[in-house]
Amino acid sequence: MTASGTATARVGAPVLRLDGLGWRVGGATIVEGVTLDVREGEFLAFIGPNGAGKTSLFNLISGIVVPTAGTLALDGADLTGLPVHTRARRGIGRTFQTSSLWPRMTVAEHVRLAAQARNGGSHRLWRRASPYTAEVDGVLERTGLGHRAGATAAELSHGEKRKLELAVLLVGEPRLMLLDEPMAGVSAEEVPALTELIRTLHREEGRTVLMVEHHMDVLLGLADRLAVMHHGRLLALDSPDAVTADPVVQRAYLGEGL
Repeated sequence: MTASGTATARVGAPVLRLDGLGWRVGGATIVEGVTLDVREGEFLAFIGPNGAGKTSLFNLISGIVVPTAGTLALDGADLTGLPVHTRARRGIGRTFQTSSLWPRMTVAEHVRLAAQARNGGSHRLWRRASPYTAEVDGVLERTGLGHRAGATAAELSHGEKRKLELAVLLVGEPRLMLLDEPMAGVSAEEVPALTELIRTLHREEGRTVLMVEHHMDVLLGLADRLAVMHHGRLLALDSPDAVTADPVVQRAYLGEGL
């Protein structure tokens, strides 16, 4: 089984297409020749050893860095040279390994600011909140944070912070959700609830999700396909069962079982 493996679950038309995408910095190759497509409503998970290029690939997709090779298209439109904010408006939403919340701002204020920004409004909190109140309340209920609306980000647990990041992402109405290690820093007790939230967004709301995660037990219950990155290249792309049984993938993990 190779990176050209046949998917077991591909619903809808391609929403994202990468063709030979690569990124070199000086003489170092960080990402090389990644070609794949993501279908509407699919959950594609990326795994690989530390330094394999997973987050760098997400940086290329979201526009944080500019590729030195290849192209990227969303709904058939070439986004290769477009900046982060333009890609966000086109529907590429992103969360990060490290939280970027404002500690003294409340949960509801975070989501309201995201709603205002989406509509081209001011980022100032003194603006009338009434046009967004119902939307903010709805997103917080969907993400299990309705009872924490008045809490500041500093008062949240790691799991609640991850849920708030998802709430901020959702209010931007993303076409494609890039989740970079959402379980990082989350306690074992909070992982199941966060996993179930992501599952709901994918399966019940039909969200298209790309996710980097080291918790294989989480991914095996969520992903339609697994993409294995190794030394910046796409080593394998197939169903979770096929990937975890692949001896080439096993060797990439230094002989450890997935």
